[in-house]
Amino acid sequence: MNTYRADLHIHSVLSPCGDLSMSPVNIVDRASAIGLSIIAITDHNSTLHGRVTRKLAETKGIMVVFGAEVTTKEEVHCLCLFEADEQRILFQEFIEQNMPDIKNNPAFFGHQVVVNEKEEIIKEIKPLLISGLKVGINEIEQKVHSLGGLFIPAHIDRQKYSVVSQLGFIPKDLKFDALEISKNISLEKALNDFSYVKNARFIRTSDSHSLNHIGSSFTSMKMEELSWIEFKNAILGIDGRDIMIS
Repeated sequence: MNTYRADLHIHSVLSPCGDLSMSPVNIVDRASAIGLSIIAITDHNSTLHGRVTRKLAETKGIMVVFGAEVTTKEEVHCLCLFEADEQRILFQEFIEQNMPDIKNNPAFFGHQVVVNEKEEIIKEIKPLLISGLKVGINEIEQKVHSLGGLFIPAHIDRQKYSVVSQLGFIPKDLKFDALEISKNISLEKALNDFSYVKNARFIRTSDSHSLNHIGSSFTSMKMEELSWIEFKNAILGIDGRDIMIS
């Protein structure tokens, strides 16, 4: 069994809050330089940088998981992770169908651009990507699982945009695969604070918006090889695969 370092919450320049240096090229180069084996590009309400990032990462032996950090109707942030481009496309369509009609103001929120492997801008996204979707957390969870993806409520210890800050607790009927905690809480405290959630599994990520923040917090994954099934089994704790955070 091998151990791989994974950072599963990275924002690119497509997120309005992402630093302009966060192009797919620079993200992959940084991940390679610091020894990450698995990354997920999780822009706000968008999967559009997944494909180009995966293409670039293949040359460096890095596994890229397709993803997005979705904002629910309740303004809860959730990581939604997928294996294949077909799933990514279907989930992107779901997001776009449920985006509210709120336009981005680049001067206030920041630019939302899609770039290619040469760092050329190929598209600017007009809807404000940090808006809450028209659908709630349970419906989003059901959509993710119907596509074979993984659903992970984000930074549950934060005082804003977490399932706890928005709903007051983690609902018993919410079928999550793991819970994300930030660098600001220890695993021991998380286990104590969320002890009412039985058999919860935790990941830690960087939630990076700038290059020097990538990999500043990560999850170690015990897997046989870099593949989606091994990755999924590690998240779920199946067949001796596991996740570990410090």
